[in-house]
Amino acid sequence: MFLAIVSRCRAGLLLAALFSQALLLPAAGAPLTYGVESDINHPVTARHGMVSTVDETATRVGVDVLRAGGNAVDAAVAVGYALAVTHPQAGNLGGGGFMLIRTAAGKTAAVDFREMAPAGATRNMFIGTDGKADSRLSLLSPLASGTPGTVAGLSLALERYGSWPLQRVMQPAIALAKNGFIVNRALASDLAGYGKEVLVNHPNSKAVFFKADGQPYAEGEKLVQPQLAHSLESIAAQGPAAFYRGVIADDIAGEMQRQGGLISKADLAAYRAVERQPVSGTYRGYRVYSMPPPSSGGIHIIEILNILENFDLAKMGAGSADAIQVMSEAMKFAYADRSEYLGDPDFINVPVAALTNKAYAKTLAQRIDLAHAIPSTQIKPGRIQPYESDQTTHYSIVDGQGNAVAVTYTLNTFFGSGIMAANSGILLNNEMDDFAAQPGVPNMYGLVGGDANAVQARKRPLSSMSPTIVEKDGKVWLVTGSPGGSRIITTVLQILVDTIDFKQNIADATDAPRFHQQWTPDELRVEKGFSPDTLRLLSEKGQHVSVQPVMGSTQSIMVMPDGTLSGASDPRTIDDLTAGY
Repeated sequence: MFLAIVSRCRAGLLLAALFSQALLLPAAGAPLTYGVESDINHPVTARHGMVSTVDETATRVGVDVLRAGGNAVDAAVAVGYALAVTHPQAGNLGGGGFMLIRTAAGKTAAVDFREMAPAGATRNMFIGTDGKADSRLSLLSPLASGTPGTVAGLSLALERYGSWPLQRVMQPAIALAKNGFIVNRALASDLAGYGKEVLVNHPNSKAVFFKADGQPYAEGEKLVQPQLAHSLESIAAQGPAAFYRGVIADDIAGEMQRQGGLISKADLAAYRAVERQPVSGTYRGYRVYSMPPPSSGGIHIIEILNILENFDLAKMGAGSADAIQVMSEAMKFAYADRSEYLGDPDFINVPVAALTNKAYAKTLAQRIDLAHAIPSTQIKPGRIQPYESDQTTHYSIVDGQGNAVAVTYTLNTFFGSGIMAANSGILLNNEMDDFAAQPGVPNMYGLVGGDANAVQARKRPLSSMSPTIVEKDGKVWLVTGSPGGSRIITTVLQILVDTIDFKQNIADATDAPRFHQQWTPDELRVEKGFSPDTLRLLSEKGQHVSVQPVMGSTQSIMVMPDGTLSGASDPRTIDDLTAGY
């Protein structure tokens, strides 16, 4: 056996430790799907299994599970709990998210463990005395937390698709919390920045992440979390009942009551993770599976791909003004539809079939002009009736049997609300901001929602999280996803277009500069790296180009024709790691 590891930092430095040089090249005479001679970046490769996460320690936990005979779901649950310890910015027990599973037998399943609004939530709870939406209430106050779903979701996935008992998959996370781990550069930076904004205001949180001298833990120092270790041990021994009905529920409900939040023991006891049918579509012969509502990600990735299928992007060329023009305009249409039609499917009828209908997409494609951008003010949610019939984390895993898992979960913003539930060591989310606090008024990501996503008791807020699995010829070909708020959808979309249309290897697709357009504001947001000539041409087409900070942090695994696993972690983040064996 051999291990292949790749870790990259924001500066773009590639550090690789390859314990088998043979991993770099295929066997003699084997055909190359992507020519290494023409590739700028080279993915890490392996034969037996691969894990790609934002955190090196969590990646190694996942690889260890695969090495010991666990399947991809076992590894995914182990990684989820490990990230709750080592990546508290987004890894969590007090938040929620989505898991997309594709078994070796070909079954796909979507596990929805999105947070839910407490029973006491009301439509106007985030409207201030001036009659306007107040983001301080939906982001920083005790009212910001929805009933967490992560523990229920990981348990549901493990029970139905895993092969190991919960107690076994949780041991690495328990050890990391009890014995401590070395703080990496990413966590140190975020504690020094966001931590000083949201954690220091809450004594329980400050006691864990800040030292006796009042300074946050720095890179290279050991962080021990005995309270979190105790909570993890309780879950391992008693299952999700410990979290939703036991002592942890007492801690969460008690903290909320003391601070004026809404989550009660009854809310926790009533929470359920749900297995849903993934949304799916085809794009140029590939089958794309992604997350259904209450995530908007899957629907709108497929809607945009359906629009793009009407254009020859490969002929236009990667990064060309024409290709970006077409993709940007398609994004506008999708985000306009998102504002009107998307919400919790347990509360509203989401027109999935219409929004993912290729004939509907063709009507939108016909409105796209290569020479002139359509002002967002002239784009409204589409007439679908005729067709009806930035802090999160993502990780991807493929095992040697052919099972694949994509997980995106979050607290919402860095460290969530900053509130730690009593003595549990568990940070609580601020996901209630993802509701449309005031229909028509943007949330912190600039996303506009309507009545379909209005606050309502026991409702799940709309999300952009988009764990995605792509099949080629009936077999897993790509597993990917990203954090990034409203930019998740367009980030994942570009990974698909770059690999399918532009034939880039997964490392080149991961490194390529990204762009984003979400209808409102009418702005084409671009990263550094595009040609000034391209940006000038886009401006002449009527695009309002704005160079902004980087977008997304993709963790992707591609299965090559010979079965070799090819993976890449995003260079936009620090201390991430893709590893296989």
